[in-house]
Parts: sequence; C-alpha cells; structure tokens
Amino acid sequence: MTEEFTGQQWDVIVVGTGMGGATIGYALAKAGKRVLFCEKGRSSRQIAAIKGRYPEASFDPPSAPQPRYSSVLAQAGRDWREIEDKSRARHTSYIPFIGAGTGGSSALYGMALERLFPADFTPRSSHPTADDADLPDAWPVTYADLVPFYEAAEALYRVRGEADVLRGEGFRPPYQSPPPLTQSASKLRDYLRDQGCHPYRLPQACEFKDGCACCQGYLCAFDCKNDSSRSCLEPALRQHGAQLLDECEVLQLESDSTRVTGVVCRYRGETLTLRGSIVILAAGALYTPGILLASRSENWPDGLANRSGLVGRNLMRHFVDLYVLRSGLKEGLETRWKEIAFNDYYHGPIKLGSVQSFGALPPVAQLAASLQNDLRQGPIPLAGALFTVVKPLIQTYLKRTLSRGPIMASILEDLPYLENRVEVDPATRRLNLYYSIHAEDQGRIAQMRTRLRRLFKPFRPMLLPQAENNERLAHVCGTCRFGEDPAASVLNPDNRAHGVDNLYVVDASFFPSSGGINP
Repeated sequence: MTEEFTGQQWDVIVVGTGMGGATIGYALAKAGKRVLFCEKGRSSRQIAAIKGRYPEASFDPPSAPQPRYSSVLAQAGRDWREIEDKSRARHTSYIPFIGAGTGGSSALYGMALERLFPADFTPRSSHPTADDADLPDAWPVTYADLVPFYEAAEALYRVRGEADVLRGEGFRPPYQSPPPLTQSASKLRDYLRDQGCHPYRLPQACEFKDGCACCQGYLCAFDCKNDSSRSCLEPALRQHGAQLLDECEVLQLESDSTRVTGVVCRYRGETLTLRGSIVILAAGALYTPGILLASRSENWPDGLANRSGLVGRNLMRHFVDLYVLRSGLKEGLETRWKEIAFNDYYHGPIKLGSVQSFGALPPVAQLAASLQNDLRQGPIPLAGALFTVVKPLIQTYLKRTLSRGPIMASILEDLPYLENRVEVDPATRRLNLYYSIHAEDQGRIAQMRTRLRRLFKPFRPMLLPQAENNERLAHVCGTCRFGEDPAASVLNPDNRAHGVDNLYVVDASFFPSSGGINP
C-alpha cells in the first residue's frame, strides 16, 4: 500500500492539516497540484473518534492527561506527547492542550476568527519601552496586503458575526448573519455600552445547527464547526484528488545545501521516505521548529533553515485570564456560547489585548484534576497530595460558582524574547520548552486585571488566573519568524525558508509578534 505514496514525486507535501496546512493544501489541490497531506494524528472521520465531549471523561481515575491515555487522546484529536518545561528550577512535564489529527487545533477551537489590527504589523511602535524584546519595527507585509486574503478566508470558513466599530467605517468583512444573542449576553452588551465600551458579536466559523453546543475543546458532534478539516481538507480529498496519510509523523527532512530531498516519517510503525517538489511545514509552532531542529546534516549542522539561529526561538503563547461573572446576569443564563467581544483595551498608551466571551469551561471533575496536577508539579509537591482530602469540597464550590454566570476571557499580547524557545532533546526527541514572563509583560498583565476587575465590578467577577501557566499553549506562535533579513529571520516574506528553495512554513510559527487576537 505504501508504494503508491513512496514511489512517486508529489508536487506538494503538506505536513499538518491544521488551519495553515489544510487551507494551503486545498488551494494548491484546487489549482491542479498533486498534493499529499501528512498528519501525525488520526482522521476525525474514524468510527472510533470521540466527539461531543472531552476525552478526560474516559480517564479512570479522573486525572490530567498522561501518556497512558495516549490512545484516548488520539481518538479525540488531541496531542498525546509530553513536553518538558524547563523554565523553572523544578522541571515539569505535561501534554499540551493542542490538536493532533485532521483539522489540527482548529478541530478543537471555539471558532473565533478575528483579524489582526493594522497596528499589529508595526509592533515596535506599540511597545517602545520593551527594550529587551526581540520586536521588529514592522512585519514584512502590511494589513492592507492581507485584506483580500482575510476576505477570502472569511468566506471560505463561512464566518458569522458583526464588524467591530473600532476598526473604522471602512471595515466591511463578508460575515454572514449570526443567531440572536442570548438574554445574558444582551444584558452584558448593554452594560458595556453604558460604560463607553464597543462590544460586538464575535465572528465565528460556525453553522449554529440545532443542538450546537459550541464544542470548544473537543471534536464537534454536530458537523457545524467550520474547522480546517471540514472546510478545506475534505474538499481537497473528495473533489481535487489530494491524498492523506494520517497517523503519519514526520521525523525529519533530508536535504542538500539548497533543497529538501526527502520527508522521513513513521507511518503506522513503518519508516517511509516521501519525495515532493515542494514541502510545506504546518505542524504548529511547537512541532514545526522541532522537525527543523531534528533535520541536522553536514550542510545544516544547527538544523535545517537555521543559519540565523532563530529556529525555535521567540516563542509566544498569549496571556489568557478568565473572569466568571457571578451576579447580575442570571436571567436567561446561557454560558456555553462565545458571543461578544470588545477591543477597547487593545490600543492606547499601553497596548493590551482583546476581551471575549469564553464559552463553557470543562466539567468540574476535569478542572479539579487539572488543579491537583498543577499543585503536584508546583514548588510544594505535597500540596497535590493534601488536595485529595479537600477535593470533594473544591468540586462542590466550583460547580456552584462556575454555574452562576458567563465567563469572559482576556487575551493579552506577549512579546518575543530570544530565550523563550523550544528545543529538541537529541536522545529522546522530546520537546523542551523554556518560557518566562518578563517585567514589561508582567506590568501589562497587572494593568489588564485591574481594568477588568473595575469594569466587571457589578457582576462580582472571580478571576481564574491563567496568564502565568505555561501549559496554556493553544495560541503558541513565533518560533520560525518571517522577515527580509536572513540573519534576523527564518523565512522570507513569502514564508519560504531562507536558503532552502522548496521549503515553506505556513502555521503560526511565522509570526514575528503575537498581537492580542486569536492567531
């Protein structure tokens, strides 16, 4: 069976089927190219796929994700590989909450599809005092350059929502109409307007079919989440002759001095080498640099495309906090939806970020297990054991508190720093992560928390701080930045690797700054 894949030269091999990989692969297949997708995880169309719920519901006993549950996680489109966090003196290991399967992390996302702001493309001017950050003056493309592509993507992914008035009168995205707001969201919108804010309906790539549960964090059971698998991968396979190898993990790229010559992968226990005229990496901002760093050779002793030394560096992940609004909105209460957003704290003397409806949190048992795991891996490991004693009380408190009102999330821009990075252990091939929060970022986190506590005061907000938690990697980006200068970037402005004529990177690795919006 494998000879049909190894015995030919593909026009394009795309590694990863998330938002970047599936979208470009679809466009190329539609244009007549012979495209092969390689996906580390499983196809979500398998009969055994876990949909409509978190896979943690199948863990026995309830716990945070662990390697022994790898099969369950894989069935749910989740990554199952541990990474080592070496950011602190006491190292911790955890499985990141990111996608691994057709659709990548878009199969899990809450479907919010926003554009960056024009000011995001000149990041240095927004953070003039962050002298130690590795911020470029400007991206090598502008917002105006991307507008037609934003519009095409919003139409392709059938985005429904409202225009944000803070983006100006000329902002007219091709959004389709969203369903009406729930009563609680309407009351919150009216309150925010009274406070001088500018809330709007969050744009989402969702069909909102009957029974839709938003499905944030897990595979959609209603076939109404417009992820990259549904919108791009499946049409590429069904209509345009593309091929898919799922359960196919790319290990490294073979190359000469200027070209990728082979894609070495493990396909269901067998090692294969695939050949493609063009190779596109879209494995995510953790695994794409991991593949490049593992692809060392005589021509590329520090890793493929790494003459700048920047592959894996400048890792960003956003600072996300949650606010439970515990009173004043109970009438018509509905907490599972992501409905409204506002960007009044995005600009100004100090640039912060966006605020959005979060939707529903995971089940209480899952939250308690995650909290216990955090304590166990923290500076006082005994705290995890002691937590067992009070766990029933904690779960009762969480259930009562978290059911009282909707949850808002703040998304704060984090800045790129050279020492924040991902590396590959050559012996184990495990990813090692290093990420610390600098003083400038700490100050902006504190400012955002102060502003939102004040804004939401009538609703008795309860802060669930997540900004300092390195496990929050859903928005990871920046580890293969693009730019004009080969000495200061990994990719050129067309996302082709400097010095490698047939290698491109199209996931969020290419971001030179993170903005304050879902990437």
